[in-house]
Amino acid sequence: QVQLVESGGGLVQAGGSLRLSCAASGTISSINLMGWYRQAPGKSREFVARILSGGSTNYGDSVKGRFTISRDNAKNTVYLQMNSLKPEDTAVYYCAAGKVIFNSWGQGTQVTVSS
Repeated sequence: QVQLVESGGGLVQAGGSLRLSCAASGTISSINLMGWYRQAPGKSREFVARILSGGSTNYGDSVKGRFTISRDNAKNTVYLQMNSLKPEDTAVYYCAAGKVIFNSWGQGTQVTVSS
């Protein structure tokens, strides 16, 4: 079992920045993938970014060039640096982890971007 706890969400003006953190605990050895998804009201969950234990990354098209995912394996923590935020980035952001696929999820943290 892996437990994930997100932090860092909040309210920010368009063009601003936020950094989300997600700390993992439990069966850490089972984690290879860590990443972020988001869900806006009335929309389906959307892939944001992922990072493998070796450091390779992937991003959703809507956040490329603005968001950066990073990982501190010693602290079992993944970060999402979000720059140039837009109102359409408003959503609940969920941390995810797994070995081959994402199978553990955090409770989510709200990010609200005002125009």
